[in-house]
Amino acid sequence: MTDLYVSWSDYHQQIERLAAMIYQSEWQFNQIVCLARGGLRVGDLLSRIYGQPLAILATASYGGIKGQTREPLILSPTLTMTTPSLGSHVLLVDDLVDSGVTLDQTLAWLHQKYAVEIAEVRTAVLWYKAHSAITPTYFVDYLADNPWIHQPFEVYEQMKPIDLAAKYRP
Repeated sequence: MTDLYVSWSDYHQQIERLAAMIYQSEWQFNQIVCLARGGLRVGDLLSRIYGQPLAILATASYGGIKGQTREPLILSPTLTMTTPSLGSHVLLVDDLVDSGVTLDQTLAWLHQKYAVEIAEVRTAVLWYKAHSAITPTYFVDYLADNPWIHQPFEVYEQMKPIDLAAKYRP
């Protein structure tokens, strides 16, 4: 497995490419659901670009040293959203699909909790790894060698408030 290092500029360009790809498909959706934490920024920007409401589902599946150990998936019991109901055509977004477990279980969760409201769900990610058991509807890059992706916000996982307070002491 190789490593892929992504700059802020590259990261934002990936989101823009994803937005263009979804637009070119001509599919109309009326709700974005992002998976937190990794999909928060992707969902936020797509929500702004498309002018569609954003719902957030908190998930956790990695832990351990440097957050690189797969652990059992934890799904929040509820969505956080500002609309009175979930839309009928939902775009489910995350930053990447690795094994496919999170995306697969989240799709099942959405259909279980919102079966009456949902007519269709499509999925969108920036990176789709080859060993994923699920293929997202939209993805920007297919990664055949399944690299570990180092995203630009990872530096904050090593920071501590005390270090920042010392750095920005008045």
